[in-house]
Amino acid sequence: MAEDRSGDLGPGHLWMEGKTLVELRADQERPTHMPRGPAKRTGPGFLNPAMAPARTRSVLLMADALEHDWLVKPDHDLRALDALCATGVRVRRWRNEIPDEHQHRLRITANDLDKVALVQLKAAHERHPPSVAVGHAVEDDRYEREPQGEMHNGLFVMQNDARITLMEAAYQWVDLDPFGSPVNFLDAAIQGLSRTAFLEVTATDTAALTGSSASSQHRRYGAKGIVDSYAHDDAVRVLLGLIATTAARHDRCIEPVLALFDGHHVRVSVKVRRSRDGASDVLNSMGWRVRQANGTYRFVHHPSPEEVERASGPLWIGPLWDRDIAGRMTQERVVAVCSPSESELHAHRAVGLVWSDADQEYAQRELRRSVRYIAEAADLMSREHTLYHMDDLPNMAGTGQAPKMEALFAALHEAGFAAARVPDIDPFFVTDAPFPEVMATTCALVGSSTD
Repeated sequence: MAEDRSGDLGPGHLWMEGKTLVELRADQERPTHMPRGPAKRTGPGFLNPAMAPARTRSVLLMADALEHDWLVKPDHDLRALDALCATGVRVRRWRNEIPDEHQHRLRITANDLDKVALVQLKAAHERHPPSVAVGHAVEDDRYEREPQGEMHNGLFVMQNDARITLMEAAYQWVDLDPFGSPVNFLDAAIQGLSRTAFLEVTATDTAALTGSSASSQHRRYGAKGIVDSYAHDDAVRVLLGLIATTAARHDRCIEPVLALFDGHHVRVSVKVRRSRDGASDVLNSMGWRVRQANGTYRFVHHPSPEEVERASGPLWIGPLWDRDIAGRMTQERVVAVCSPSESELHAHRAVGLVWSDADQEYAQRELRRSVRYIAEAADLMSREHTLYHMDDLPNMAGTGQAPKMEALFAALHEAGFAAARVPDIDPFFVTDAPFPEVMATTCALVGSSTD
């Protein structure tokens, strides 16, 4: 029977994300190079260009896992699933941009319930195939029933409810990127993982996660928030806490690798392993953030009755990143892995991509922006630290103005402490310096700049 391509609307606009050609719907405007926030959805198969940095970091993390063998053994395949793949830009980028020497170990499944989106995925992947041919066959023995899907140039494409697909086979890498909250999918995602696996989760319901919508936060996440300078960090920790406690119910524990608040969404990436002892210890990493009179905070496992009003939680109070993995996510690395070579760019232009030198310059800036500050902050974010918003320093220190961030870091480094900017739309930095040291350094710098 001929393949149904009724949803193939044709190439539309050609766009490039990373080094992968993307076919946008004809009714979607050509993206800007610096999209921010949620975009207006125009119908089935819509691509949100503002999620490109998250997809870029996913490529880097998967490439790092294969290169450094921290997820599967060197001679083993990595089975990856994008459970809500839409038009498949992420899976196509995995297949196109993971270095060639690792592609033979990478088995990719793309699943979505949207038939139109899957037709567009298959058509785009056929018109713009990966440079490395991968001859994987369907792994029938991994499914309880005959898998309902087809192989397309190294991608196994399925049309199914994500919760069913998640639990039908054991995956070592699962990406969960729904519209809105991931709450309805987490149990299935955790249960469908291999004994040792990697889970990436996106949540766009930031009003609930930050506490701006208190009722939604309590209903979905069982948490209480405070909308202040720490709301973004709270959102990341609330989502991590939910994933950790969900995993614990299934005798699993998590180790955060990278967790970010990125514009209009939260994105967390965690190692998950089966361990009853680790699952039993989850409460050691759960607690509350209590605001203090000096403007900072402290984490506690259980706030006192007097502290509840100025506390947010329950949430994850452990480390947020893996120092080694996040430390390798440099700007040089992202350009090397995800930016096209001159020959690749020439080939893309030959098939109709309109891409000027200015476009290429802006695209490289966006690749760099997707990992900016990550490597520098990796050590601090993987251990005990304190987070500060630069705009809060004047009130905290009583100086009336804040010093330049670079000068503050240099002074703290000279005093023997670590300090780094963290990736956020707001000017946050992280340090292991005690509060009095940060305040004294701020006063000294502001005083010297006004003499």
